[in-house]
Amino acid sequence: MNQLKVSRVVANQVEDLQVISRSTFFETFAAYNSDSDMANYLEKDMSIQQLTSEFNNADSIFYLVSSDDNIVGYLKLNLINLEGSDPNKKGIEIARVYVLREYHGSGAGQLLFKTSMTIAQENKCDYIWLGVWENNPRAIRFYEKNGFVITGNKKFILGDDVQNDFIMVRSI
Repeated sequence: MNQLKVSRVVANQVEDLQVISRSTFFETFAAYNSDSDMANYLEKDMSIQQLTSEFNNADSIFYLVSSDDNIVGYLKLNLINLEGSDPNKKGIEIARVYVLREYHGSGAGQLLFKTSMTIAQENKCDYIWLGVWENNPRAIRFYEKNGFVITGNKKFILGDDVQNDFIMVRSI
């Protein structure tokens, strides 16, 4: 088995981030969504301009997971509270976590999750939260296995399609 390594994304890696972002999102959702909705989302939400803007946001942190020298997944964290949550508690959002399909079960996803927990603890967060598509049972099981519970719903817009995400939360 190849050695997995997590590293924080630096400015000159935004193009690498775009490649893995587009690859993993397409691989995960293309079979369930229209070609035009996928193309619109990838063009707008995963453009170099958009990812650079997100990278430059002081409340966002990106990490890459690599196997040898190959990038196999990534993580985006946002240092923001869940809307409507207790204002006296501090939260962090797992905004995106994706691993190439061929690396599912390799430990790459678990390594990214552990990274998110470490960052949450370093930032003295009380909880960690995320949104996950209601039609993604594999991801839901992964999060449940890691202590998350469904607490609500939120809308996710993919092109012209309004989808439902479950909000999942875990105390730290």
